[in-house]
Amino acid sequence: FGNGEDLTEQAVASYVAKYATKAAETTGTVDRRVGNREALVLLDIPDHTRRLIEACFDLHPLYPDRRLLAWAHMLGFRGHFSTKSRRYSTTLGALRQVRVDYRAAQQREALGLPDPDDHPEATTLTLAHWTYAGHGHTPGESWLAANIHRDIQQARETAREARADLTDNEGEW
Repeated sequence: FGNGEDLTEQAVASYVAKYATKAAETTGTVDRRVGNREALVLLDIPDHTRRLIEACFDLHPLYPDRRLLAWAHMLGFRGHFSTKSRRYSTTLGALRQVRVDYRAAQQREALGLPDPDDHPEATTLTLAHWTYAGHGHTPGESWLAANIHRDIQQARETAREARADLTDNEGEW
């Protein structure tokens, strides 16, 4: 912590939790492996993220079994940050469901809606009527799909021609 704060257990736990609850790409890292420090110069990543990746490079020789070099682009994490035992703990699915229920209750309260569990006599009316609508594209959808296909083909052809021109003219600079 470069701002003079004390390095406490709480500060470290907060720092780890901040990154453990985010996907690595939200920190500005890349979605592919970084081979070496020199490659970091070419990547447009934030300074803090670069330092975290460099830390993985620095720590890899000390902890080779953790494969920090291979997972440096993910800031050293290679999957879920936590593993939960179904026998001794809860599951991530159960935690997600608690969060969904909490958010739903918050939304009901904000909108002034009753909790359906408080009214056992309340029912949900479901209307379902199925009819055959046909198959395939409508004439308008067919026209649109054909035009999209044509545009893609033209773009590919233009790209092929541009690559061929670059290859033909490489020695003329």
